[in-house]
Amino acid sequence: MEISERIKQQGDRATLTLTSWGRLGEAMAEFDGQNVFVAGGIPGERVVVEVVKVHRKYVSAKVVQVLEASPDRVEPPCPYYGECTGCQWQHLSYEAQLRIKREKVFDALQRVGDLVNPNVVAVNPSHDQYGYRNHARFTINKEGSLGFVNRETRQFVRIEKCLLMHDGVNTLLEDLQDNCAETTQLSIRAGKYSGDFLIQPYLVHPNISVTTGQKKYTESIDGQDFLVSSPSFFQVNVDQAAAAASVVKDRLQLTADDVLLDAYTGVGTFAIMLAPFVKKVIAVEESSAAVADAKQNAGDLDNLFFVLGRTEDVLRNLPETPDVVVLDPPRSGCQIRALESLIEMAPSRVAYISCDAETLGRDLKVLCQGGYKLDEVAPLDMFPQTHHVECVALLSQGHQELGVAELASEAESESSDVTTRQDTPGITLASASPRRQELMDILGLSFAVTPADLSEDPVAGETPVEMVRRLSLEKAQAVATNLDSGLVIGADSTVVFEGQAVGKPVDDDDARRMLHELSGTTHHVSTGLTVVDAASGRSISDAMTSQITLRHLTDQEIDASIASGVPRDKAGAYAVQDTELRPAADWEGCYNNIVGLPVCRLVEMLQELGYQFPDGWSMPDDIACDDECPTVMARQTDGT
Repeated sequence: MEISERIKQQGDRATLTLTSWGRLGEAMAEFDGQNVFVAGGIPGERVVVEVVKVHRKYVSAKVVQVLEASPDRVEPPCPYYGECTGCQWQHLSYEAQLRIKREKVFDALQRVGDLVNPNVVAVNPSHDQYGYRNHARFTINKEGSLGFVNRETRQFVRIEKCLLMHDGVNTLLEDLQDNCAETTQLSIRAGKYSGDFLIQPYLVHPNISVTTGQKKYTESIDGQDFLVSSPSFFQVNVDQAAAAASVVKDRLQLTADDVLLDAYTGVGTFAIMLAPFVKKVIAVEESSAAVADAKQNAGDLDNLFFVLGRTEDVLRNLPETPDVVVLDPPRSGCQIRALESLIEMAPSRVAYISCDAETLGRDLKVLCQGGYKLDEVAPLDMFPQTHHVECVALLSQGHQELGVAELASEAESESSDVTTRQDTPGITLASASPRRQELMDILGLSFAVTPADLSEDPVAGETPVEMVRRLSLEKAQAVATNLDSGLVIGADSTVVFEGQAVGKPVDDDDARRMLHELSGTTHHVSTGLTVVDAASGRSISDAMTSQITLRHLTDQEIDASIASGVPRDKAGAYAVQDTELRPAADWEGCYNNIVGLPVCRLVEMLQELGYQFPDGWSMPDDIACDDECPTVMARQTDGT
């Protein structure tokens, strides 16, 4: 076995001492001046690794030999472990998984949420460490085999049995295996307790003996049946879903006089399970398919009322102020408008359910700056053998109450005090986009968020690139006019298909039309970017364009994506980073530009306007561009 002194290419091997955890469940080390993310490792171990892929700013590798093992190491029971990257932690004892998940939540809340010593209690363990999932989404190769795709190598791994799935899913998998060449993606949902199942899409192969193409199936949580349509979201671990509902009920101290608002209700899981303990429940959901399911699931409950619409829109016009609020948004978290409306309503108690500790930290920071006190964060192990963790955060009204204007002012003040030098101007992001805020968080620069509420209609005769550049400038200038100093970042993105801009969908039907139109096509994403110096009025504007090819999307995949809520505020109705839909077959250019904020160019602009980065700052590996990303693909600089 040849050990390299330098890492140059795939297949090189090196001996490393692992030092910490990465964001996606890998262990980390430094070697040859690069960060190395090591799948199958544990911090503290000394291992031999093999390079899987060399990126521009970091290296992906896997353990091939353990020289000094951690006491937390166990033998993975799955024969596909390492080939299939769906599980990251089968090599960790379950006790270690629970301990490390709590540590990761604690770290994210401190690092992203600026929360001092948050009260994160011990992780609630899953009753089943394997066999807990009721939903699997498989990739199909050209021979009709079902399997998963390795995250790094993109190699297909044929799966005979997935140990995370319960027996109902694996029994269906056995019948379908090697008989599904008529599609490229396949979804199996099987009720753990109901015995019901759903397979999408409809298949015609004569060797398939089970029925396929079902529109709905029934699943049970704590004895309560839920009808779930194929496009609707539902919890994959129903036992832990019941535990989460129990935590919410007990910690919120619900009473018979409470009016409860359940935002992002989906098929009504929390609303229905909590309705017997309160006076009234108002349940808000954007997906019409999910609301139809929820109304049927509610049965004879007469204190439950459903509102179809976006949470950020409904909360602004809610006719009744709730006593208690339950938030269960998608992984991307809440939009800033929803959080602002919640702060204005000032319910006495809030439960925020999240499957992403970093977006949870980001949103808790806003709520705590707006007058709330974080009482407790209760993690639940919804996803054993993976690095993912579900959290229930419990908040109550604190002593300090800030209005929305004061909140923005305080956030800006903190952004100039916490991580920047005394003479460095503060940064304000003139965008409500959770994706842009997440990229800014990862960038590691303190910033305030003040969305610019402007019309995004195109001007006659302008190209899509001209449009996004203009809108980014107008947004930045609109926010800058209300500030005496600091730098304001404006951004606007659009999908460009056949020379025409494709904006955000107006409703579910429009999203469906867009996804059908873009499915299987190669098109472009253009992002306009502007930084304005509020003190001098000087601005720098630019536009970048990247190319993206979408894979062919099935009707069932499109319906599921719409039900998830992801297309709601996305140009072209998709997100390249969507881990459920996985829409991109390939792309060229800046990946972060496709997400909505080309940080490579943003850093240059900040430097041009005199921003002094904190001592020791460097571009984080998580968002560093690969070699194929040109720094500026369509430069149209305005230095006025």
